[in-house]
Amino acid sequence: MKIIQTGTSAQAGIRGARIVAALIREKPDAVLGLATGSSPLPLYEALGGEPLDLSEMRGFSLDEYLGLGSTHKHSYAQVIRREVIHRLGLTPARIHSPDGQTADAALEASEFEARIRAAGGVDIQILGIGSNGHLAFNEPPSAFTSRTRVVELADSTRTDNARFFDSLEDVPTHAITQGLGTISEARHLLLIAHGHRKAEAAALAIEGPVTEQFPASMIQLHPKVTVILDEAAASRLQRV
Repeated sequence: MKIIQTGTSAQAGIRGARIVAALIREKPDAVLGLATGSSPLPLYEALGGEPLDLSEMRGFSLDEYLGLGSTHKHSYAQVIRREVIHRLGLTPARIHSPDGQTADAALEASEFEARIRAAGGVDIQILGIGSNGHLAFNEPPSAFTSRTRVVELADSTRTDNARFFDSLEDVPTHAITQGLGTISEARHLLLIAHGHRKAEAAALAIEGPVTEQFPASMIQLHPKVTVILDEAAASRLQRV
């Protein structure tokens, strides 16, 4: 595991963007795993400033709220469209998100998993981390072998995400998420965290016990992981 500490979230984004840019230059049709939330936004912003041809790049979202359609302002598909597709000038048909309004969520999860496999798997999976250690929407406890599926969101996750909605009551209770087993098959995991609110979670993921009670600890088992933290998020680490 490679740990990079930067002074600010913007600097963390620049370092992450350089890693992604190097991959795209080597493999123009690379497959990115795309995370939402606040942590990866500086990376997407910095990537937009790189002199790159991204027209062949492919991508898969980590998760989606169940019950929100792709045009809903708070859906993750809409976030990906705004913060990634439009910002980077990507081809929309090459970027895939689960359908949050599907009539058969279990089937949608299975088919989304199949689409990732058909694309040859993910080259770099961008990750944030939840305050309770969730990766994507894999709440504790989540099996390290879990696949893309429907999950119920923890109260703490809904509370954390309420800032993006009009009220806590508007935050969906369920989601479709890539499983930890799915995520672990990416060839490179790139986890970004910034701010004091993520310091304890980052420390546990990197230095704590490996346990399904803290899903993010699975990164310790992966053969290629880069963690980029700003100064605040790195403040609880014993080593950097």
